[in-house]
Amino acid sequence: MALTLPAHADPLTDRIQAAGLLPELAHGLGGPFHYLLPERFDANLAAFHAALAEAGVEGRVHYAKKANKASVFMDRCAAAGAGVDVASPGELRDALGHGVRGEDLVVTGPAKTEHLLRVAARQGALIAVDALDELDRVLALGDARPARILLRCHPPAQPRSRFGLDGGQLEEALRRCAAAPDTVRMEGFSFHLSGYEVRPRTDLAGEVVELCLKARVLGLPADRISIGGGFAVDYVAADAWQTFLAEQGPGHYHAGKAFAPEDFYPYHSPVAGADALRAILAASPGGTGPSLAERLRRAGVRLLLEPGRALLDRAGSSVFQVQGVKDRAGYGIVTVDGTSLSLSEQWFNSEYLPDPVLLGDHAAAGPAEPFPACVGGASCLDSDLLTWRKIAFPARPRVGDLLVYPNTAGYQMDSNESPFHELPLPPKVVIDHPEGSARPRWRLDR
Repeated sequence: MALTLPAHADPLTDRIQAAGLLPELAHGLGGPFHYLLPERFDANLAAFHAALAEAGVEGRVHYAKKANKASVFMDRCAAAGAGVDVASPGELRDALGHGVRGEDLVVTGPAKTEHLLRVAARQGALIAVDALDELDRVLALGDARPARILLRCHPPAQPRSRFGLDGGQLEEALRRCAAAPDTVRMEGFSFHLSGYEVRPRTDLAGEVVELCLKARVLGLPADRISIGGGFAVDYVAADAWQTFLAEQGPGHYHAGKAFAPEDFYPYHSPVAGADALRAILAASPGGTGPSLAERLRRAGVRLLLEPGRALLDRAGSSVFQVQGVKDRAGYGIVTVDGTSLSLSEQWFNSEYLPDPVLLGDHAAAGPAEPFPACVGGASCLDSDLLTWRKIAFPARPRVGDLLVYPNTAGYQMDSNESPFHELPLPPKVVIDHPEGSARPRWRLDR
């Protein structure tokens, strides 16, 4: 029997599907596409700002641009005065080109090129320095204005991480910064943790606040810390997720493929998005004493965040058209007009698990039997499957039907895209809902 894993109900996406806009777009664009809902991005950003305000913590939210390349989200950051986390010259140029101020950018990533460092410094961006040799390159820039930097800490709980400076390297970096106040402005520390647990983030943030106080003894400003991203998104209901994890096995997938449960993204999270930030701020570092929020206030330290997926929660979906259906023993294979490269969870030896929604006029054909099927891409590769799992479709899909993968704006749309077979990349369509209008409007993302 096929396992179901429906995404949370979403009235806005239901209205879009009911409006008949998606078949028109599929016809007009002539292939798969992603649609974006910028108002959802606005709401998620506002929720993070509210969590900071409720805790009485001064801070800034930097949208992690790598989570989605769409320009519309840069426009929204610029309009809201929000920051952006970039990690390449292209991302930096795009953010600036859409009106995000240089001082609102934080530049992350390993072993940045001299070109990226120089442009970032000249624009007044905050540079997260990942290594001593990178710090030396910043010190050698010799620009008129001091480069604004954070020192990225190697996470003690993740000793195999390739990022950050360990304790001894941090001490050396602080010494070099203190000796060059006209060249660098050391504004604090940063870290990034894998996973989505609250406690490790609170504990390490508490330690980094103490590092700020020690750095000030050397005459360094050290008035902010960045705790990176890792704010989970809650895609599906708890009971559906637990049932899926308990029952899934090779028999639920095409060709008996096996997935390790630990490789799946945690599609249900009881604490997600801005509520995860609230939990981090309310907890006490080390499990005792004042909360993290209180320690930040007492120390006069600003909190910087770099969420990506959490700002894109329910801010877009991916749409593919059915090109054919074939039968196998006990299930079918649906082939669509895109490839698995447009759903990037495949990159992590996993797959995107929330059920796609089948759109088509099946009611006119009379009563239908459920039809379990996996979903294959249009390429010639046997491994090109958008969904290996046998989805319990309410009816047998037909050529021309649409499959809508819900809530894919966070990392799924373009982290692994490729014009394989010279197939065009799925364009991004921005959908707006003007006040008083019964029908949504759309435009291509530019």
